[in-house]
Amino acid sequence: MNPNASQLWRAPRWALALLLALLSMIAPFAVDTYLPAFAGMAKSLGATPVEMQQTLSAYLFGFALMNLFHGALADSFGRRPVVLGGIALFTLSSVGCALSDNIGSLVFFRALQGMSTGAGVVVSRAIIRDMFEPREAQKVMSQVTIYFGIAPAVAPLIGGWLYVHAGWHSVFWLLAGLGAALWMGVHKLLPETLHAEQRQSFSPGHLMRGYGELLSSLRFVLLALASGVPFNGMFLYVLSAPAFLGELLLLEPQQFFWFFMLNIGGIMAGAWVSGRQAGRWAPKQQIRHGFVIMLASGVLNLVANLLFPAHVSWALLPLAVYSFGWALVVPVVTLLMLDLYPERRGMASSLQSCIGAVANGLVAGVLAPFVMHSTVGLAVASLGLLGVGLVAWMYVHWRWPGLGRSAHAGADG
Repeated sequence: MNPNASQLWRAPRWALALLLALLSMIAPFAVDTYLPAFAGMAKSLGATPVEMQQTLSAYLFGFALMNLFHGALADSFGRRPVVLGGIALFTLSSVGCALSDNIGSLVFFRALQGMSTGAGVVVSRAIIRDMFEPREAQKVMSQVTIYFGIAPAVAPLIGGWLYVHAGWHSVFWLLAGLGAALWMGVHKLLPETLHAEQRQSFSPGHLMRGYGELLSSLRFVLLALASGVPFNGMFLYVLSAPAFLGELLLLEPQQFFWFFMLNIGGIMAGAWVSGRQAGRWAPKQQIRHGFVIMLASGVLNLVANLLFPAHVSWALLPLAVYSFGWALVVPVVTLLMLDLYPERRGMASSLQSCIGAVANGLVAGVLAPFVMHSTVGLAVASLGLLGVGLVAWMYVHWRWPGLGRSAHAGADG
């Protein structure tokens, strides 16, 4: 934690949480806004459904690749330069997407978008821990998650409206405008939160030793899997939205927002409960509650789809409950991970995001195309992804029983 933290931000805590949430929101906004335009984009560009799916994979793998460096750069040169550079690249790549007239150029600029948006996601987590002690950090992390949830809820609605009234290019012009506005806001408002004495060397040897230390820590890797892979149990449905919502549930693009509203409502509710219980529930207890909720909703979702034809009246509800459980888990697990290596929080945040993004990319490029046309297939895959995270957490719980036992500490044991 920065020893001068109390002097760096004198506005209300919620205002900092909102600014950091805006940094994190760019990443999902860049995904969810253009999903309703998928079919129209494919027709306009002469692209196959598989080629269009690669615009998602390129974005996610670009996100994963550059995430290896965002945190290390932020640990060495400060938080502000990395965030401002990332937003600038996002703005320019969004312009490139808007001007694309073939699928190849669109995939290229989508990859650049993914490489840039990770800066906000990764660095915002490190900033929270720079500024707050564990209990307060959990509250701020939960506030960020609540605000963050607004973007995926409104993004498909905005994207669908723009696509219908102004064409798919307008979606990316909107992203470029948002990027420019956010750059100006961050430049004016966000302080540098990394204390000068806490800066790390950016030499290749130092980076390799740092990543080697993190990757050789079984506890760190398992916590990253416990937080990142279960997210895909929900994200799989987001990636499959054009088929799941349009083909299987027979919704129009303008109606996709119901799915996103319910899911994000679950995330926001779970994050609100997480913030309310900071310092009351031990981290380990909160994580257990979250996994139980996700497991129950995942099993219910599979059983319902096996027994009944999928219908919009019920098919979206288990997903919202799953999202609620995930939002209980992720703020606490993230803080446990960052506190394992307090001197390398930026790098730890980078590696956590990279592991999660690699999982996202594999789900987008391999799993989603395979199961997106079957509600049973989606339910089985979602439950399997949850199972990976659940097994990882259960091993951590068994191997390091003191981790997360105290309600007032970040990483006990």
